[in-house]
Amino acid sequence: MRYIRYASIAIFAIALILIALANRQFVEVQILPPELAGMAALNPSYEMPLFVVMFGGVLAGLVIGFIWEWIREAKERAAAARQAREMARMRAELKRLKGEKHQGKDEVLALLDEAS
Repeated sequence: MRYIRYASIAIFAIALILIALANRQFVEVQILPPELAGMAALNPSYEMPLFVVMFGGVLAGLVIGFIWEWIREAKERAAAARQAREMARMRAELKRLKGEKHQGKDEVLALLDEAS
């Protein structure tokens, strides 16, 4: 199973390298559209290889997706934490009640009583 994982990673890495080699030409990336850049009196633009732009877009999409999903699951995480606290409280109460039930009894008899 480990070899299949390594082979998959190697194939993916080779594919990324081939994409990068095929898209080495430089492109101009402008931060603002020309209409807005004229009104804002600044036009930041950068020259970079096309594969950097492509991989950057994929990476930005992944990060935005992870953040979106983390925010969306906040209710489920809060509910799970609430249930864990309730379960801990119930276990403590059960332990306390078992201790009260067997208070003053012989330990062996208390253990036998719990088993049945």
